[in-house]
Amino acid sequence: MAGVARKAPAKRKAKSPSPRQKMLHASWVDRLIRILPLTEKEVQRIATWIILAVLTLLALVAAQYAGLTAVAYQQYAALAAKAGFQVKRVPVTGMERVDQLKVYQLVLAEKDRAMPLVDIEKIRTDLLQYGWIKDARVSRRLPDTLAVEIIERKPAALWQRNGKYALIDANGIVLANVRAGEGGDLLTLNGNQANAHIVALNALLDNASALKSQVSGASWIGNRRWDLQFQTGETLALPEGEAEAAKALLNFARLDGVHRLLGRDLIHFDLRDPDRAYFRKAPMAKPVKVENNEDNENNEITSKNNGLTA
Repeated sequence: MAGVARKAPAKRKAKSPSPRQKMLHASWVDRLIRILPLTEKEVQRIATWIILAVLTLLALVAAQYAGLTAVAYQQYAALAAKAGFQVKRVPVTGMERVDQLKVYQLVLAEKDRAMPLVDIEKIRTDLLQYGWIKDARVSRRLPDTLAVEIIERKPAALWQRNGKYALIDANGIVLANVRAGEGGDLLTLNGNQANAHIVALNALLDNASALKSQVSGASWIGNRRWDLQFQTGETLALPEGEAEAAKALLNFARLDGVHRLLGRDLIHFDLRDPDRAYFRKAPMAKPVKVENNEDNENNEITSKNNGLTA
């Protein structure tokens, strides 16, 4: 209708976001706060401590890089030494076979050193480089004592290879070079790499405990099997393989228990064939002609008498 003013169209209200949209716009921090069973103040306090810890760590790294902490630590050590915290005594216990001179050269180097500067772990690591030392315990006894306790390895066998002899422990570690005949009653191992198999050898001998005490030596043949030597002079050839060798040794122990094979005229037993055994006797000694002394004396008297008669 002419002359009638039209009303301006009403402005549409902005549509408020739905709850789902609000959740999508929420930050991951808000979601984390909602998940954690903590109040907002507690979360802020934890965040503050984390920030302080990171800043402290960065400051320490920067100081270390600039060499400030080392200088401060040296000053601290000097003050400790003036206060009496300085190495004055270094008692060492547990040494019997180990080279005492080498040990004292190492540990006495710490004498007169400030206690904070003593690197206990390094001393222990250096001591373990010596074959005889199985373990070492190093401790500070304030104010002025550095105590060292040595735990030595025990010799378990004499290892012979290429004309050289060495004492080894139950794990095959070489302890010291020795001369022939210096092994005493220890088991003698022969052959290259024989020391690396001493653990397996002891396990093998444990299968026949009745024979173990009679074994005087063992030869590692071809890096694959053992020949055992007995105190009575015989040799027993065992097959390859741990299970096969253990079975053969057990069978031999049973045979010896019944027939008394050791200490007789047999010198070699070959059990490498699982189906049959081979025994070798000692060679028979050649008879030696022994003259009768009485006949010799009679012959001499007869000759003299004949000479007188003539």
